[in-house]
Amino acid sequence: MRKATKRANYNYENFLPQHDSPKKGRSHDAGPSNAQNSGQFPNFSSHQQPVYPLILPLFPLTSAYSTLFLLVTTPIITTMQAPRLFDLRSKAEDSDHHGHRTHTSLHDASTLPAFRRLSLDDTTSEPRRFLIPVDATLKSLLSREDTDQNVQITIDDAGPKVLSLGTESSHGFKHFDIRGNYMLSNLLQELTLAKDSGRKHIILDEARLNENPVQRLSRLIRYSFWPNLTRRIDASSIEKAGRDPKDWTDDPRPRIYIPESCPDQIQYYEQLARDRPLIRLDVQVLTPHELTPEGIRDLNNKPGLLALAMEEWTSSRTAAKELRGLPFVVPGGRFNEMYGWDSYMESLGLIVNERTDLAKSMVQNFCFCIKHYGKILNANRTYYLGRTQPPFLTDMALRVYDKIRHEPDALDFLREAMLAAIKEYYTVWMASPRFDPLTGLSRYRPVGIGVPPETEASHFTHILEPYAKRYNMEYFEFVQAYNRDDGTVTEPDLDEYFLHDRAVRESGHDTSYRLENVAANLATVDLNSLLYKYETDIARCIQFFFEDHLEIPADMCVVAHGMKPNQKETSAAWNRRAKSRRRAIDRYLWNESKGMYFDYDTVKQEQTDYETATTFWAMWAGLATPQQAAALVIKALPKFEAFGGLVSGTAESRGAIGIDRPSRQWDYPYGWAPQQILAWGGFLRYGFQDEAERLAYKWLYMVTKAFVDFNGIVVEKYDVTRPIDPHKVDAEYGNQGSDFKGVAKEGFGWVNASYVYGLSIVNTHMKRALGTCTPWETFRKATEASEGA
Repeated sequence: MRKATKRANYNYENFLPQHDSPKKGRSHDAGPSNAQNSGQFPNFSSHQQPVYPLILPLFPLTSAYSTLFLLVTTPIITTMQAPRLFDLRSKAEDSDHHGHRTHTSLHDASTLPAFRRLSLDDTTSEPRRFLIPVDATLKSLLSREDTDQNVQITIDDAGPKVLSLGTESSHGFKHFDIRGNYMLSNLLQELTLAKDSGRKHIILDEARLNENPVQRLSRLIRYSFWPNLTRRIDASSIEKAGRDPKDWTDDPRPRIYIPESCPDQIQYYEQLARDRPLIRLDVQVLTPHELTPEGIRDLNNKPGLLALAMEEWTSSRTAAKELRGLPFVVPGGRFNEMYGWDSYMESLGLIVNERTDLAKSMVQNFCFCIKHYGKILNANRTYYLGRTQPPFLTDMALRVYDKIRHEPDALDFLREAMLAAIKEYYTVWMASPRFDPLTGLSRYRPVGIGVPPETEASHFTHILEPYAKRYNMEYFEFVQAYNRDDGTVTEPDLDEYFLHDRAVRESGHDTSYRLENVAANLATVDLNSLLYKYETDIARCIQFFFEDHLEIPADMCVVAHGMKPNQKETSAAWNRRAKSRRRAIDRYLWNESKGMYFDYDTVKQEQTDYETATTFWAMWAGLATPQQAAALVIKALPKFEAFGGLVSGTAESRGAIGIDRPSRQWDYPYGWAPQQILAWGGFLRYGFQDEAERLAYKWLYMVTKAFVDFNGIVVEKYDVTRPIDPHKVDAEYGNQGSDFKGVAKEGFGWVNASYVYGLSIVNTHMKRALGTCTPWETFRKATEASEGA
């Protein structure tokens, strides 16, 4: 039995190494964003409610009331016209099977008193509610307002922006006008949900249509988006989880591969296929041979889902013991499987939203992947077996442990995660071909043969067509011949191209001119920062939780690294590894004159000059010295900061674009949630509170404004230089999360997480300003004027 006192007093924030802060952070009002000036990592997981000043009522604010507050307390004139202040009421909400509240449009009568209105419209002491015939109103709304006919109401539509609804108190006889893009788009969303639920009539609160957008989006993420993105792989959802929008074969069908080392799962799925023949489930057993490059290539003819962890439970229906899959969250859009670093980012939002159970199960699924597939997979499909993704397992496990540390199996959970991380560290990142012995650094360098099959059919046409003509073959005939690797087609240059293409995809940054045609040769700042974090996390875990020796069982030993069954890992050894990597990073990746980190080309043996936002990952990992952190903030940050947060890279590094050199989605001017999240954490860790809050505010404002103006949209990535419609991107792959009819039901995984996570960083006054869609510059000037008064 381990010492309980150590676990009981453990706190994740105190677990991280501290630095002398080169710049003191400004203290703000009490709330979840309040971080310590010492540079201590902030408590992102805290979810306490903000305490409003007496000038505000203690209930959710409408846009109009928060606009009024800003106008009264600071000289702000917002860019968003203040709508009428509608009466507020409590909203009844259904509960799902976890006991969490779920979104609904039907409410009981309010018991809260009405408040004075700000307009001369018809007044009433009762909250206004509408009695709405769903089909007729939906048809009328779309015919009047959806002028571009995409089943969304946005600022791009040229409709009259007004619709009359019958009130519930008059049984629909008296009408009231609903005005403005935001209210009408919310009405469309509510009517679409009602229609999908089979409702013919609904009673709808006016306050739901004019809901504070920050509160609305936060509510949707918590009670709608997360549940809609959650999957299990078992009998309950194999049809949904098994669907693959990327399946290119003539007969796409649910197909699952189970490791031969999991006989209970094999028996389970074979019985499922017999019991439910109509779903046409194809059950395959995965052998060790199929984990080789040749085996992975051959599986491309019959692609399928890879089994994840299952647990035994007692069925309430039959009282018998059964297996069920551990749940996980998918990114959304065309990505319907568990992805590596997406899952880490999603877990941050899940923990804020008190869904640690989901984050925990994703950690357990990662451990299953390392044990049976050799790595945390790019995603759990057969064509990803040769690739991993940026490693975040140790930090993810520690954040989950911080929330469950009083549970009886918490220490076993942490032990399993750290053992899996140690095995992955040795077999993936410190082994050929990813480890570079000359520098002591690691690279994204996955194995594979042929053309990556998960891309769109035309993605590589411009690359492969000239080769096909050279061999007098049709395009698809050439692709098949090249993939066979039997000597019919021998093209070393093409082999090199796809080596780097697979490395780009493994990095998670697909695609970028930073990595194109060179990715597999680069010791990147992002990967080596993450591995430094692995080394320091493992060292402190061993010291703090396992009395400075962690025993490695036989099935987790890595013989190639000289490990023996039951040998003991110590914190000193892992601290030495961290110090060695830090010296190598300072030698090869740090540029003192430019004040930032760069990638290192291990083949050319020279530092690259591409400026990337991953330079801030060194701060997130605690790798930078206080002096280096200050240089990053002073010299690097101005290069990347834009209207909506951080750009992925600078325009200068990207270079000119045109017909022959199109935009790449991980380059300027696009910004991504992971880059924002890790930068926020890095700045807070080193005491740069103001910078973290400013960047978080800009990102949150951009997401909120697009949500308000474009029918509740939440997408995969944004053009952070574009104030009006940042979700409209001109890059390959389009933008996942934008293709919906009537109402967005999923958002996009890591953007959902960045939103609730970012709200835990900004202070209360910022949240109120975000609720009125106040741009950063307007908020900054008003705040400075208020402080100077």
